[in-house]
Amino acid sequence: MNCRHIVLIIAACLLPLTASRAEEAPERNGFQLTKLLIPIKDIKQGGPPRDGIPSIDDPKYIAPGEADFMRDDDLVLSFSHGETTRAYPLRILVWHEIVNETIAGKPILVTYCPLCGTAMIFDRRVGGKTRSFGVSGMLYQSDVLMYDREDESLWSQLKMKAVSGSLSGTEFTLLPSAHLTWKAWQKKHPDGEVLSTDTGHRRNYRGRAYASYFDSPDTIFPVPNHREELPKKDWIVGVITEGKAVAFPVKLLAEKLEASHEGVTVKYNPTSRLATATGSDGAELPTVTAFWFGWQAFHPETALWKP
Repeated sequence: MNCRHIVLIIAACLLPLTASRAEEAPERNGFQLTKLLIPIKDIKQGGPPRDGIPSIDDPKYIAPGEADFMRDDDLVLSFSHGETTRAYPLRILVWHEIVNETIAGKPILVTYCPLCGTAMIFDRRVGGKTRSFGVSGMLYQSDVLMYDREDESLWSQLKMKAVSGSLSGTEFTLLPSAHLTWKAWQKKHPDGEVLSTDTGHRRNYRGRAYASYFDSPDTIFPVPNHREELPKKDWIVGVITEGKAVAFPVKLLAEKLEASHEGVTVKYNPTSRLATATGSDGAELPTVTAFWFGWQAFHPETALWKP
């Protein structure tokens, strides 16, 4: 057997291995990005590693009168189920971004992305089982990418679905929640429960995290700018009904107090900063308070209400 024959044999043996490696899914931050629904170039490393922002998996609660770390104008995300109402202060969520929670027997996922300003609650029962979620350390269009610990699929908060992994394409169920000031929440729910700073982690929950970011008109990560009717960081109240997205600028809502567009009616209280939405049938619709840049990135065809 001459050298040429040996080379041909070795090359033939290596072909299956080379093909196998070519077919391997790309990896980011320890996640295999199979069945990817979003462009891989748009997945950005947020800074912290996987679970570097720790989710709260064993939440503890206190009475409103015990929450001495809260200020009147602090914002909370409120959720009610059965006879239980709980408040999730954004000053705690900013350090954890995820709370895996069960309230009155209902498993929910409390999420917060400080970069998009979006606090949203989903049903944790997806894909036929109750799941536990963590922070991947990655972003898509400046919005948090979460992962479920059972299948390690990646989930986009604002896209409201899994974007990679075995569950890719599976949608979240967004649940109605209230986004309002601490003072207003206490008045409305004096017997409610408040997420405690006893999270198992040491953080400055009395400080103002992301202060310079919220005070700046700029984003940290590049985001597709499909729509320029509003400044990037203007606040909007977003609603999705019958598959269509509608955005209501908060500045205009604060003047008009009530607005209707495409079958959606939004009422807004500028003192409590609470927005509520109903559909044409009068049923309550979930709302999402967000920076305009984030909402329009995920909903480039969104309707935009104007008086």
